[in-house]
Amino acid sequence: MNEPEITPELVAQHNLTPEEYAQILQILGRPPTYTELGIFSVMWSEHCSYKNTRPLLKLFPTRSPRVLVGAGEENAGIVDIGDGLAVAFKVESHNHPSAVEPFQGAATGVGGIIRDIFTMGARPICAVNSLRFGPLTEEAARDAAAANNRRLFAGVVSGIAHYGNCFGIPTLAGEVYFDRSYEGNPLVNVFCLGVLRHEQIARARAQGIGNPVFYVGPPTGRDGLAGAAFASQDLTEESAELQRGAVQVGDPFMEKLVCEACLELLATGAVAGIQDMGAAGLTCSTCETAARAGTGIEIDLDKVPQRVPNLSSYEIMLSESQERMLVIVHKGREEEVRRIFEKWELPWAEIGVVTDTGRMVVKHQGRVVADIPAAKIANESPVYHRQGRPPAWLAEAHAFRLEQLPQPDDVSAALRKLLAWPSIASKNWVYRQYDHMVRNNTVVCPGSDAAVLRIKPDCLPPAPAHVPERPVPEKYLAVSADGNAAYVLLDPYEGGKAVVVEAARNLACSGAVPIGVTDNLNFGNPLHPDLFWQLSESVRGMAEACRALQVPVTGGNCSLYNQSPRGPIDPTPTVVMVGLIEEAAHITTQWFKDEGDVILLLGQPVDLEDPLQGMGGSAWMQIALGRKTGRPPRCCLSTASTLHSALVGLIRAGGIKSAHDCSEGGLAVCLAESCISQQIARHTPRLIGADVDLTPLLESNASQVRPRLDALLFGETQSRVVVTCAPLEEAKITERARLLGVPVTRLGRVGGSELVLRAGASAWRWPVAELHDLWWNSLARLMG
Repeated sequence: MNEPEITPELVAQHNLTPEEYAQILQILGRPPTYTELGIFSVMWSEHCSYKNTRPLLKLFPTRSPRVLVGAGEENAGIVDIGDGLAVAFKVESHNHPSAVEPFQGAATGVGGIIRDIFTMGARPICAVNSLRFGPLTEEAARDAAAANNRRLFAGVVSGIAHYGNCFGIPTLAGEVYFDRSYEGNPLVNVFCLGVLRHEQIARARAQGIGNPVFYVGPPTGRDGLAGAAFASQDLTEESAELQRGAVQVGDPFMEKLVCEACLELLATGAVAGIQDMGAAGLTCSTCETAARAGTGIEIDLDKVPQRVPNLSSYEIMLSESQERMLVIVHKGREEEVRRIFEKWELPWAEIGVVTDTGRMVVKHQGRVVADIPAAKIANESPVYHRQGRPPAWLAEAHAFRLEQLPQPDDVSAALRKLLAWPSIASKNWVYRQYDHMVRNNTVVCPGSDAAVLRIKPDCLPPAPAHVPERPVPEKYLAVSADGNAAYVLLDPYEGGKAVVVEAARNLACSGAVPIGVTDNLNFGNPLHPDLFWQLSESVRGMAEACRALQVPVTGGNCSLYNQSPRGPIDPTPTVVMVGLIEEAAHITTQWFKDEGDVILLLGQPVDLEDPLQGMGGSAWMQIALGRKTGRPPRCCLSTASTLHSALVGLIRAGGIKSAHDCSEGGLAVCLAESCISQQIARHTPRLIGADVDLTPLLESNASQVRPRLDALLFGETQSRVVVTCAPLEEAKITERARLLGVPVTRLGRVGGSELVLRAGASAWRWPVAELHDLWWNSLARLMG
């Protein structure tokens, strides 16, 4: 097959700069073949190389006594949970593919992250997602845009549900936000967690000179061609249409077979190394495994199973057809491998061998089409130290005086608006499409601050035949996904801290101690100094928060170039944090439990330096003003750390019946959700009212700060949690919390059929059934 001539235009089409092409010439000592050009294009893309973010990622704390496999070492990080057990987890993005083909884009995102987990030797046991879309409703002039946003939203949720449900993994938690900045560029971040024993950790390394290299999974096609490169450029209508073929097509039933076959194969000890063919497909899996092991690898593309005839070497190497794995097998044990693959009725082929050359050599139709030093493409891409600067509009936003924010005319209507706002309203329309009970390990379903699942023997991958069965001690994992783009937009450093702290606060509310976090950095084009500044400042804040809370970053993903012709997305770092709960009695949920229970607020009701600070970038500001401005709430890391450790200690000591963090919508939304969020069965809520008196808080407090009513109700001051306890426990809990350095305020009591808020001579009453209807059904009504 005739290959095109390598011209400056062709190099530019592959998103390589003249300087990068010059570096390629230096590495090879000659012009590249067309296949080699494609290989460098995908491996040196931002998606694979992190060439614009690698210096920033070094800021994250990645070490901890619990970390067994650290960030960047393998396909996912692994953290010790005690008793010889460990968890592997990671988050990835599939933003660009989901903008073009929402169903397949989201579905294959789930498939890819599941493969990352079982590639580590772990059995995948839960999935989580973090999603962003444009507004679902707009004024009449923008009906078409809103309709497209609804189409993308429905398609993405359907794709996630299809893949997870068919594979048989519960989707336990997540978050969904809606904002104009995501119009045409939705964000689809997907997370997976798996369990394994320490000795079952697998490595993605082409170890053992002379070891055969196996391909397993469906035949290679043209789907997903150069998907990694597509994800590393701005999204336009033209690029979306041209790159429609870069969207992969997934088969969850095939993935299930591949997963079980690989876990069974790993238990035999016949595997020297294993890697999934994810971004950059066969290219990435071959060169990365060789580079990690310090070896070489040689493959023959004529032996690669192919779904369509006449695939070129360029297409085979860059295809991202799904559910495929590369397995390096100990020489002499090939028959065991073949037997297991045939048992699971999987396509397979022996396509190559590990060499001592340090080079990735690719042959096709009797000739060498690529011969490149493996480490040069896998580990030695260009690295750029970008300089950022604050965007020009930010000074004006910071000059906004929060006193200018009008107070709501009708507090009753304001709370109703907040509960019906799509970003706050219940996401049951989303998670009811997910099977969150499959495998029967789910303890706390979607709808609380964090999902909780138990670890049982069937969570583990198969053990080697010669290893006796060992008991699995009682353990529970809590998982929370979080992000707040409004805060990050207005102050990337403070917003970055707040994202991490909220995830940790959610875990503390569930009774868990954080053991690790994985991050997904969703930002615009890093070549723009103002957008790079947002990225660098948010990473600085996130890293500082992780250090303060002593939570290691175990890995993650960078998704840049998230912008369309209408502009960049709001900067959206998201995190998924994992926590450990040692006893079932410590598992705590957010909803109020019993009539007569006392409601307490842990933390300062408002920012003592500026009572209005909690209104900056708040949900109420976005509803009232229709924009995000001012400065977001300050996030004091020492205050957060004190609150979290105190809350977990109080829960372990007994007496805390419920705990819910104050976040979007402030104290009023927190109280309302605590009244209305419990589901005792499908379509069967358990509603309970509360009577809360805010009068003492409006009159004065220890620092003689008198907040505005709207700041107290709807402000989003950080590090606050609403808890409940039996009346007999109130004094003990209050005293213990104050001894631990946490302010405590008595708010009222649980009971009745209304949420009642009192402030001086005024009182507002909402039937909890009405609030539940608004909160529970608003999203479903918007989606028809």
